[in-house]
Amino acid sequence: MAGNGQWKMATPSDGLLKGKWWEIFGDPQLNRLEELVNVTDQNVKQAEAQFRQARAIVLANHANYYPSIGSNPAITQSYIEKKASQSFSLPVAATWEPDLWGRVRLSVENAVNNAQVSAADLENIRLSQQALLATDYFLLAAQDMQLKVLSDTIETYEKNLQLTINRHTGGVASKSDITLAQTQLAGAKAQSTQMRIARAQDEHAIAILTGQPPASLEIGAIMIGGPPPPIPVAVPSQLLERRPDIASSERQMAAANANVGIAETAYYPTLSLSASPSIISSNLATLFAWASRSWSSSQSISQTLFDFGRRGAALEGAVAAYDATVATYRQTVLSAFQEVEDDLANLRYLAEEAVQEQEAVVAAQQALTLELQRYSAGTDSYLNVITTQIIALGDQQTAITILQRRMSAAVDLIKALGGGWDASTLPSVNALRSVAVADPKSTQKNAAGESKQRP
Repeated sequence: MAGNGQWKMATPSDGLLKGKWWEIFGDPQLNRLEELVNVTDQNVKQAEAQFRQARAIVLANHANYYPSIGSNPAITQSYIEKKASQSFSLPVAATWEPDLWGRVRLSVENAVNNAQVSAADLENIRLSQQALLATDYFLLAAQDMQLKVLSDTIETYEKNLQLTINRHTGGVASKSDITLAQTQLAGAKAQSTQMRIARAQDEHAIAILTGQPPASLEIGAIMIGGPPPPIPVAVPSQLLERRPDIASSERQMAAANANVGIAETAYYPTLSLSASPSIISSNLATLFAWASRSWSSSQSISQTLFDFGRRGAALEGAVAAYDATVATYRQTVLSAFQEVEDDLANLRYLAEEAVQEQEAVVAAQQALTLELQRYSAGTDSYLNVITTQIIALGDQQTAITILQRRMSAAVDLIKALGGGWDASTLPSVNALRSVAVADPKSTQKNAAGESKQRP
């Protein structure tokens, strides 16, 4: 949307994020997994097949520019008064409908636009699956960090339990202190087990995204190395033009506009030309002689005079469908702006929250150290120790969760900005026609230009 409130067609723009956007996080294992999404994810494969199907429709519509040629050879044998006679014929029929009013041109244009929609949809699904994998990967890493905290906490709780038992033996601590310590230890172990269940599920989700059976993928313990890297953001209105969903919506408008033109051509007459050269002979030996030739041709014009509003209704419907795609396009753009602003706000406020939470972690650790000292000196109850430990553990876990949310927000922002995709990678009209006409059954190419062989 332009600054004056007027809408304009999306055009490709150079962005700062290009190609393999996930490499910005500097994680080799994430890079390896992301590469698998492009070639093994079944949702991507489905979208790629749909693009090839749409490209084949371009070929079918483009063939209407040329005449249809056929032949129906025949051998006729008859008996008259016990005398047999044979007739050999080799007719050739050609029919052609000149594109006087642009009906064929508009149908090709519609097919091309729909193929570009399919290509953009393919890239949108690819980007969505890549972003989902990155989100799951950082969630898995956060869970490993949580498990590490719980492991250290369990080790501390076990030492505290032993200390409490020793104090009870010495007559300093009560039996209830031992019970509290045991309860606290058991609860931490149960929490750790629950976290392992969630981790296994996220690992299985990553396996499915990379086209692998869940049991075959095993990811070792990983950690988030630090806060998310700075995401290069230029003018949002320019970067949003790099989103494949916006490109798809814009191409849908173009296809709907072509449908309006097709509906209008129904008001004009249709001209059909046909020719049928043939050779006919009663003797096979003279079938190809010059004297056996014959020729016929015809021309016809058809025009619907009265249809009681059918064409008008079809045109009105096509215009309404076009108006709907315009509204969809505008809503897609507005939603894209919202997503970018939401993600930018998330990153900004989560960064502030991370600093505040880290201060809470440090304060809780200091409070826990003092509380343990008082308990060891016999000046405080174990209940206060447990309360302080719960606060300290909660702050540590919250800090990890905030870090994971920051990484997810960074992935979401990259996705909202279109990743490394650029509208210039959409297959052009000439590319769609040339690839289809060359050999539609040969090696297939996806919308990004990568070769794929049929299975």
